[in-house]
Amino acid sequence: MAVKTGQSAPGFTLYDSEKNKVSIENFRGRNVVLLFFPQSFTGTCTTELCAVRDDISAYHKLDAEVLAISVDSLFTHAKYKEVYNLNFRLLSDFNKEVSAAYGTLYDEFAFGMKGVSKRSAFAVDKEGIIRYAEVLEKATDVPSLDAVKKTLTQLQEEKVS
Repeated sequence: MAVKTGQSAPGFTLYDSEKNKVSIENFRGRNVVLLFFPQSFTGTCTTELCAVRDDISAYHKLDAEVLAISVDSLFTHAKYKEVYNLNFRLLSDFNKEVSAAYGTLYDEFAFGMKGVSKRSAFAVDKEGIIRYAEVLEKATDVPSLDAVKKTLTQLQEEKVS
C-alpha cells in the first residue's frame, strides 16, 4: 500500500550511482523530492528525469534535494547519469525494499518483469512528513512536477508565516 500525505516518510539507506550510501534521514532540515521510476534508458523515464535536470535550480530555490530511485543497479545508474548529464542523485533500490515500503512496485511490468518501481513522486518536508504523494499505475504517465513544486512553494510560505 502506498504511503499517503501526512505520514512519516519510511526511512531508507541506498547506494547512489557514485557508490555512496544515501539515507533520507541525512536530509532532515531540507525538503526532499523522491521520484521513483521504472527503468533507466527508457523513453518516459528519460523525458521525466531530463525535465527535472533542466529545472533543478527551481528545486534548489525551494530548498529541496531531488532523489530519483529505481530498481536498476548502481552501475546502470552511473552510466545513465553520465549519458544524460543528470545533476541529482540516482539511487539503486535493487533489492526492491524501498519501492515496496512506499507502495510503488508493479506486481508485473512489461515483458513479464516483476518488481519494477512504479513512476511516483513524493514531496517530503524538513521534518520527514510526506506532503505530496502521487503513484501512477501507467508507466507512460508522468507525475505532476508542477504539483510537486507547488507543494514545495507552500512549504516555503509556511516557514515564513
